[in-house]
Amino acid sequence: MIYIYFLSDNERKKLLKGYLPKSREQGVAEELRGWNWHQPPLEPVYEVLLPLYQIAGKYCDSGRDVFLNKVGKYKGKPNTAMLLGTLFHSLIAFMLVRTKKLIYLYGTNIEMISQELNGALKEFLENSADVYQQLSEASDCQDKDRVTSTAKECLEQLFNYEYYRITSRIQDILSRQPYIGEDSLAAQAVPFILEQNLDGSFLGLSSNLHADAYVFSEPMIIDLKFGTREPFHRLTTTGYALVMEALYDYPINVGCIVYGEFKKGRLYIQKDFHIINDELRQWFIEERDEKMRMVYNEIDPGKATNCDEKCPYFTVCS
Repeated sequence: MIYIYFLSDNERKKLLKGYLPKSREQGVAEELRGWNWHQPPLEPVYEVLLPLYQIAGKYCDSGRDVFLNKVGKYKGKPNTAMLLGTLFHSLIAFMLVRTKKLIYLYGTNIEMISQELNGALKEFLENSADVYQQLSEASDCQDKDRVTSTAKECLEQLFNYEYYRITSRIQDILSRQPYIGEDSLAAQAVPFILEQNLDGSFLGLSSNLHADAYVFSEPMIIDLKFGTREPFHRLTTTGYALVMEALYDYPINVGCIVYGEFKKGRLYIQKDFHIINDELRQWFIEERDEKMRMVYNEIDPGKATNCDEKCPYFTVCS
């Protein structure tokens, strides 16, 4: 009984008995902990604030997308995959926050919680009309009807996946703890903070960052991706770990990237657990410093070697 952000019993064992102990054994160099943001190598060299996704996202291998956005002041036109990812992220957050609200509203009345949550998809779709309009105008959209139809099918699959696991988890908790209160039920049913707002300015990042999810009971940064797995995706969890260490003086050693894929009418989930070690931290700092230097000195790095027509800046770049 797991939903996208929640760990199965086997995954929790791997985390608690494997990754966390290994991370302690490996250790992290003190100068690479986020709380040392005021001194090198973490101290920002340039007075430039960048969104974390622009540092961690290496889809453009030259970094010209960052140059065009920050120096050229161009606003990229999102492609279909980016807009679908926004929809999927938003639906999950919408459902889980709604679950918390319903628990506080109805307490342990699972029937009312299930009934109200069952209508969440319809409400979400009604509130997402603007994103559907953007889908039809996406840079790589060639068939508006097919794209919107596929989007709705995927959202229905994602909704069903989450709905049945959320309600099953609540029922499981209630069956084991008959005297539980609503506050404890909400904390156990949805044991993480979603879309947490973080101020990354200590590290030269945007002051309005949003982490997908953070699990306090299992100290780990979780990021959700829909699409092809890339090695640089781990830079996102690394960046958020550094920011949280800078803000809370608490070590974050493990990250997890959740990959969702829709195939044959079903949603498939894979999780990439990883230790946020010195190598990842140094890689993130190097990417940050290089892109800050490029923006501060207005250096055009030139076109990428793998320039993709789906890139939001493709028409500008070419």
